[in-house]
Amino acid sequence: MTTRASLAGATIAFDLDGTLVDTAPDLIGTLNVLLEQEGLPPFPIARARPFIGRGARWMIETGFEAAGAPLHPDRVPALFDRFIARYLSRIADESRPFPGCEAALDHLKARGARLVVCTNKRTDLSVALLKALGLARRFEAVIGADAAPAIKPDARHLQAAVDAVGGDMARTIMVGDAATDAGAARNAGAHLVLVSFGYTEIPVAELNPDILIDHFEELPMACARLLGACDPKAETL
Repeated sequence: MTTRASLAGATIAFDLDGTLVDTAPDLIGTLNVLLEQEGLPPFPIARARPFIGRGARWMIETGFEAAGAPLHPDRVPALFDRFIARYLSRIADESRPFPGCEAALDHLKARGARLVVCTNKRTDLSVALLKALGLARRFEAVIGADAAPAIKPDARHLQAAVDAVGGDMARTIMVGDAATDAGAARNAGAHLVLVSFGYTEIPVAELNPDILIDHFEELPMACARLLGACDPKAETL
């Protein structure tokens, strides 16, 4: 359900992988290309999916270890570079926005909210993905791991994202799927909405979000409620 309530002055910060976009197929697919090139069996996507937030280096090291070929640390940098090059070449082959994502973003913008991406993914990779999926124009800024003084769950990452769009932390909502997002919101004093369909090692309900949503269609109303913009008598769409 969406709402006609105004969100003027609000900042909505979004995690990327597992929140806006289901990127697991391309991330794990890239790892499995490397494994195949080394003559090793693939890493099951179901096993890797909850841990995607740990980053590419973790996936590489864990994938090779699971295949019975643990890596010497000296090999990791070259494999990481190969991973990034391959990932960029297929960054949106199978990755897709979660259902309802685009409509929710458009609705939030129409109600006056500023939208920003706050992700531990590298900024160049994040921008490339968002452009490939036609999502980039909906965001005023993209603040990746390399564009902030520290990464989530550090409050400074979320603060950098809010500052980039001229927002106010008191009127900010962090939308994410994992402990890093929850930590960033709590450490910064922002509101927190978590999605139930993302990538998380800890059951998402145990992260104690202000609101937990199961579909993007629930997000506009959740934002209105958290920001005190929801009139029970307001017309809904």
